[in-house]
Amino acid sequence: MKSVIVVGAGIWGSSLALRLAEAGWQVTLVEQHKPGHVRQASAGETRLLRCAHGDDDWYARLAWEARDGWRRLGERAGEELYQEAGMVWFAGTPDGWEHASARVLKNLDIECEVLDPADGGRFFPDFRGDDLSFLLWEPHAGVIRARRATQVTAGLAVAAGVRLVRGRAVPVVGDAAPYRNAVEIDGEVRHADRVVWACGAWLPALFDLPLTVTKQDTLHFAVPPEWSVPETPAWVDYGASAYGHGDVDGVGMKATSDAEGPPYEPEHGTRVVDAVSVERARSYLGRRFPSLAGAPVLFSQVCQYALTPDAEWLIAEVSPGVWVLGGDSGHGFKHAPALAGYVAGVLDGDRGPEPRFGLHARTPSRGLRTSGQVW
Repeated sequence: MKSVIVVGAGIWGSSLALRLAEAGWQVTLVEQHKPGHVRQASAGETRLLRCAHGDDDWYARLAWEARDGWRRLGERAGEELYQEAGMVWFAGTPDGWEHASARVLKNLDIECEVLDPADGGRFFPDFRGDDLSFLLWEPHAGVIRARRATQVTAGLAVAAGVRLVRGRAVPVVGDAAPYRNAVEIDGEVRHADRVVWACGAWLPALFDLPLTVTKQDTLHFAVPPEWSVPETPAWVDYGASAYGHGDVDGVGMKATSDAEGPPYEPEHGTRVVDAVSVERARSYLGRRFPSLAGAPVLFSQVCQYALTPDAEWLIAEVSPGVWVLGGDSGHGFKHAPALAGYVAGVLDGDRGPEPRFGLHARTPSRGLRTSGQVW
């Protein structure tokens, strides 16, 4: 039986552990806190699922596959982890990121519709779109209950035979190679055929990787009942780096920024949102949904992004049998069920990872996320 140690029980690590266990691997999943703990990027209340990725079709196909994975996962868990409320993209120009997205989605037979800005009233109780060129409607997009999904996935992994170990892990330096296929957990060294480091914002402190970690403030605002999901869909303004969705589970309407925040240390960094983040989010609400201009903050949370310069992921072997899996922040959560199958095939030797995920130099780009510019 092949063995693997997966370090990090966020959504990527937990999804991979579950997939490998069900494929017959002996799996140890290591987490220094608990799956779904508030320091994890995976532990935000919600994440968006969308197939639009500009002119990139690889991620669009994987997101469409992941949609079915989320639905099956919810069925297994007996709860609704994914709410398919749809998503409206606010296009500021006629031939920009949203236009490219629509072309790719149509080529992949993923349903979408280009609408006039005046159609915004179909989706939102109050809407101002006079600065927009068009709307792009993705009816099969929606909102994932992120923290709960992470906890459920880890729980299913344990039920499938994964050994969940709570402890702080560090790499073991090798003699003939930079790292050995072993992990030191609170002073004890454990070996496996493969080691996968999927520890998000903690990766840059363990390996020399093209990753930066930033502080991301997330805001949810108190709104009237008609602004709830699924009646109100998710929305993204790529050009303004703004996104959100209707109220889910009484936490409030999400309205926040995908623009990169300041450098951040995930273990001990402050978990208090900045006043400027609140004002920027409220300013956007007032511009796009005027009746919500004075909506009070109901819930806030500090998350973090672990980013490569080009927003492409890292799926790379840093030493024989030792893999890093990261750079997922901002657009990685939604892909987890499908990505787990992809990475499982890589670890099995059925395929090599796409060159785009390697340790090469990266050219800065935001085109894969919802971050067209800084607010």
